[in-house]
Amino acid sequence: MDIITALNNFCDYSKYMLGYSPDTIKRYHLTVRLLLRHLNVQVVEDCTDSKVREFFFHGRQERHWAPNSFITYHKSLAVFFRWCVRQGYLQSNPTDDMEMPKTEKKLPSKLKKQEVLRLLEIAQNYPYPYTFQRFRNHAIFATFVYAGLRKKELLNLKMVDVDIMNQSIFIRQGKGSKDRVVPMSPTLSGILRRYIEQRNRLKKTCPEFFTSLNRNMGFTETGMKRLVEFMKKVSGIRFSVHKLRHTFATLMLEGGCDIFSLSKMLGHSDIKTTTIYLAASTEHLRSQMLKHPLNDFR
Repeated sequence: MDIITALNNFCDYSKYMLGYSPDTIKRYHLTVRLLLRHLNVQVVEDCTDSKVREFFFHGRQERHWAPNSFITYHKSLAVFFRWCVRQGYLQSNPTDDMEMPKTEKKLPSKLKKQEVLRLLEIAQNYPYPYTFQRFRNHAIFATFVYAGLRKKELLNLKMVDVDIMNQSIFIRQGKGSKDRVVPMSPTLSGILRRYIEQRNRLKKTCPEFFTSLNRNMGFTETGMKRLVEFMKKVSGIRFSVHKLRHTFATLMLEGGCDIFSLSKMLGHSDIKTTTIYLAASTEHLRSQMLKHPLNDFR
């Protein structure tokens, strides 16, 4: 079976039958193409166990793949070859029984409270050329910090998803194609309400909640990247959007939020994913240790 044809059929199947997200399909496609460039094979049957193992060995030895990169590539190829086996293109999956490298268990990095407050202060009070930028940028960073949204979830927000009256944000088709509702605090509600007033003042009518300055269209991923780089430069704080999400989770735990509720807010399918923040929050661990029943004995 021609491997390019098989790859295209696999991507179509993943999209239309399995409902995988565009990002997931893109990752599968790029990983298989990376394998093909290295192996220089034309048909699926030529992807033997030894050749695929050599590809991973090359990645670790010559390309210096980190363990997590190795595992990500392996997962993508395992899914593709599993599909090939079911289609009868291969007798067995060449990624089976492959040893995985050990990964470092790093705790999620987060910002200090003072750094978060400084980011929000700069986002709100920087002397932008246009007033709208002040309200929009402040609202964007406040949404990350007060609601813990992923970047794509924030960019995909629609006007109908933000309910100021009931103080809730509807996340449609988040990671894993799961919908969820995230409650918003009165602080965030007030910030978003003031942004909406500015949005209406400029007569923005596009369905996206966060909009471009000069066009009646949604704020783009490129625009977000530029905004983050700008904020890093003017604040002197090294951060990423994902670090803001880690910061939200840790601050919520330190504020007394239970792990089950936090897991729901973050949209984690497995609460085990959320528990890593327990280890990352020294303050939370300290507060729990104070509950030891023998602490009052001297």
